Formats: sequence, C-alpha cells, structure tokens
Amino acid sequence: MAVLAESGSNPDVDLLYDINGLAKDAPGWFDRVMEFVGEYGLLLAMVLLVLWCWWSVRRRGGEDAAPSVAALVWAPLAAGLAVLVNVPIRGFVERPRPFVDHQGLDVLVDGKSDFSFVSDHATITMALGVGLFVANRRFGLAGIGLALLEGFCRVYMGVHYPTDVVGGFALGTAVVLLLSPPAMALLTPLMRAVERSPRAGRLVRRRPAADSGRDALLPGARNPVETEERDLAA
Repeated sequence: MAVLAESGSNPDVDLLYDINGLAKDAPGWFDRVMEFVGEYGLLLAMVLLVLWCWWSVRRRGGEDAAPSVAALVWAPLAAGLAVLVNVPIRGFVERPRPFVDHQGLDVLVDGKSDFSFVSDHATITMALGVGLFVANRRFGLAGIGLALLEGFCRVYMGVHYPTDVVGGFALGTAVVLLLSPPAMALLTPLMRAVERSPRAGRLVRRRPAADSGRDALLPGARNPVETEERDLAA
C-alpha cells in the first residue's frame, strides 16, 4: 500500500494536491468553515437528516412505516459496524496520513496521528446515506450527496488521500447493503411489535387524533345518534 503514497505520476497524489491546493487560494475564513464542516458539520447534518426522515415516515404512517423505521435504525448501526470493520483494515494497511509523506499540503486540522486508509468520516456518512436510501429514496439521495461532500472536504483539509475516501465510500456501502437482508429480517418484526405498543408505538407511527366523541374511546358503546333515533322510534 506504500506505493499509493508515492508522488510523481500517481493520480491519487496529483488529485490530492489539486483539491488541497484550493485551500491555499481560499480566504482564511472559508478554510475555517470547511474545517468545521468537514470535521463536525456534515456528521451533524447526517444525523439531523436521519431524524427528519424518521419524523416524515412516522407522520405519514401506513403499512410501510415499520419497515422504513427499521431501515432508519439499521443505518446508524451499519455505520458503527463499518467503523469497527475499518479498525483491522487500518492496522493491516498502515498507510500514513498524506501530510506525513508529502510536503506543501495545507493541513486544516491538527492532531491526526492515526493511519489514513480508510476514512472514518467517509465510511460513516456514506453508510448513513445508503441506509437512508433503503428507507426513503428522496432522503437517501440527499444523504449520499452529503457523503460525497464529506469526502471532498477530507481531501480539501489535507488529512486524506482521495483513495482513502473512495475506500470509505465502498466500505460503508458494502456493510449496509450486504448485511441489510438479515438486519431487516430482525429489525422489521421488532418495529412492528413496537408499533403495536400503546405508548412506544408513537415512535413508529403517529397515532390518529382522538375522536371528538368520548364514546369512541369506549369499546362497545353505541353511537349517540343511533341511540336517539331508537328512542324516538319507541
């Protein structure tokens, strides 16, 4: 893997310098914005997008509410699992950060002393994006778009090679899709059970507004209009 870090005609290194070179030409305030967005902002945006999708699914209800919520539960679980899978990958590859082997990079974040391949940020955001796509295509496309932006930011910040990001995208996608069938087989019945719960069911589907007639809450109660008609007939 060390050959990936060699300079020269390596397109990985060339693209690293091209993208990171944008940081040198940008004003300082913009680099600070990119630092926050790439390190924390897009991760927070992904979490908010998952919550927004859950709120939309819950409000819409329907028969597909439980499977959709199950997919939303699987998305962060898959992201966490993908990061765990990345631990032995990083230890096996042992690829240094790009600023260790290459001079002249504008590094926007200090303190990165671990290995570079693959990018945790790219892995997490793409796993969440693909997991969202399983639950809802519209939200999923937005999530995948945020994941692609995250990958660009990591290279822009000088802390990852482009192939680190591509590897993270592939890892996050693979974990979500390959393990989705058994995960959904377990989570969907669980979400259906939660949906039937009088209290916890609100996490899966919004309860309809209580009927204005109090008798609607009493099983077996007769309709007041029907009762009045019968009394008049008598």
